[in-house]
Amino acid sequence: MKMIKISMLALALSLMSFSAIAPIKSLTSETKVTAAAASTIVWKAETVDVGEIPQGTPKAIVYEFKNTGKTAVVITNVQGSCGCTATDYTKEPVLPGKSAKVTATYNAANKGGFTKTVTVTTSAESTPKVLTLKGTVI
Repeated sequence: MKMIKISMLALALSLMSFSAIAPIKSLTSETKVTAAAASTIVWKAETVDVGEIPQGTPKAIVYEFKNTGKTAVVITNVQGSCGCTATDYTKEPVLPGKSAKVTATYNAANKGGFTKTVTVTTSAESTPKVLTLKGTVI
């Protein structure tokens, strides 16, 4: 009798946890589809190859985007992949039809090839955009 009660309890708990997880999964899928369809930022270039740059000379790379949506876009965060890449960006809301920029300044301290990223978070997209800069320090 005790074994039957424990089995019934285990079955009831597993059914409760399954039914609680199922709606969360479907909500997450719907949210991703809606956010992807509503993307309103068009980047001029997502990867910039600066070629050869001299050692010891910081190199500024400018990424431009246009707001193609119907509402203003705000850049909420910009983060370089390492301490060797400083960032700056447009702080004001970017109105529909207008363009803005994100600047990444790479400190070319070490010789050799490099590939760095800049992660940009905006109010228009649920997933941050990862921009790439690459080149060779001579």
